[in-house]
Amino acid sequence: QESRGLGDVYKRQAKFLAFRFLPGQDIYLEIESVIKKYNISAGFIATVVGSLTKLNLRLANTFNCLQKEGHFEIVSLVGTLSPQGVHLHMCVSDSTGATYGGHLKPGNILYTTGEVVIGILNDYDFMREHCEKSGWPELVVKQKKE
Repeated sequence: QESRGLGDVYKRQAKFLAFRFLPGQDIYLEIESVIKKYNISAGFIATVVGSLTKLNLRLANTFNCLQKEGHFEIVSLVGTLSPQGVHLHMCVSDSTGATYGGHLKPGNILYTTGEVVIGILNDYDFMREHCEKSGWPELVVKQKKE
């Protein structure tokens, strides 16, 4: 079964992995390494807490990236994980409370910690395929055969 639109609901249990990534590590690259190491075919970010010294986010509807150095708290990091790629959005705040958000890219370096919980849906495969309507590689959900 394949889903390209809203309305398809799958009711299965998820399994979870929890990690603490260390200062100096790139949170994007660490998440990608977890996908490969644990052979995750359908995953999602359940929660993330942490801080950064370097920020690299691709801004909405552009190929331009926002790059900053300083101290940032990870306010939110959400997304889907598949062997064909990740689709992750992150929001951070600085010491003044200003927030920045966009697509997570390589180059987001952890400051104190990166506490990450990843959910795994073992009964499904997530794929990324080109979508004619959006023009981007988008999520396709396939239920594994029982």
